[in-house]
Amino acid sequence: MTQITIRRPDDMHLHLRDGAMLQAVAPESARDFARAIIMPNLVPPVVTGAQALAYRDRILAAAPGFMPLMTLYLTETTDPADVAAAAASGLVKAVKLYPAGATTNSHGGVRDLDRVMPVLEKMAEIGLPLCTHGEVTTPEVDIFDREAVFIDTVLDPLRRRIPELRVVMEHITTEEGVAYAAQGGNLAATITTHHLIINRNHILVGGIKPHYYCLPVAKREKHRLALRRAATSGHPAYFLGTDSAPHVDALKEHACGCAGCFTATNTMPLLAHVFDEDGALDRLEAFTALNGAAFYGLTPNEDRLTLVKETTPVAFPPKIETGAGPVTVFDPGFAVHWRVL
Repeated sequence: MTQITIRRPDDMHLHLRDGAMLQAVAPESARDFARAIIMPNLVPPVVTGAQALAYRDRILAAAPGFMPLMTLYLTETTDPADVAAAAASGLVKAVKLYPAGATTNSHGGVRDLDRVMPVLEKMAEIGLPLCTHGEVTTPEVDIFDREAVFIDTVLDPLRRRIPELRVVMEHITTEEGVAYAAQGGNLAATITTHHLIINRNHILVGGIKPHYYCLPVAKREKHRLALRRAATSGHPAYFLGTDSAPHVDALKEHACGCAGCFTATNTMPLLAHVFDEDGALDRLEAFTALNGAAFYGLTPNEDRLTLVKETTPVAFPPKIETGAGPVTVFDPGFAVHWRVL
């Protein structure tokens, strides 16, 4: 195949930040994607329906025609009634669970799950999904084991306690995550572009590569291959959530560098490369445009997106300039021949 046309894709896990950064990065996603589940970990976080509405308006101003699907940041003081009202209005499509201290701007997250049970029970009642950053933060657990331990000690007990709760395991990175999400039904998982391409060697071998550092951190090669098998399988439980997370270079190339890979600019060509390499181009539409929409109860996009395979490599911009500073675009480390028409 040298050309493929699919329904316009959705990004089911996206960071747009705010202010000058939002103004620059939102058009990068809007170029290829019709809709996106927007992460709420701003400073301060998007906790209430009113805050989500104001944030949506800022996104629409930065990227007219793009549809932001809003989420709320779960805290131990979140009001179940406010969550229910925001969901009933059609504004909010999910609530995000950040274990406190797990990732960027997560210090206001949940420390005691029992304190948010009234919210989770209300969400189960109304069918509103919970998106989980699936890592424990206890210091005795190795960073490469945090996802597997979260599944065993937090997620599985929670789902047994509230079996009706719809859950999205965000940005899974392990064989264990792939296997657990395969249950499907009211459980699904997003997979990022960069976790299909890099393993932990890419971050550490030959010197630390700050622009490959992300959370959850990339794991061993066997886990990357498990993610690729899941993404290219067509299984409805797996769908794209890029977790594209812009940080200015000064904060990435730093003694305590920020976690996140910025992939909004070139995700679709990179995914075409991966799916082509694995003989699964016929399943790219399911992963990027159908499975996520189905889980969230959305109608698939009617617009189409066409990708073509060139004989010579396609050049992507190494950086995008923002009012906050330059942001480095994810470099896969190999030649890519696919581009969006």
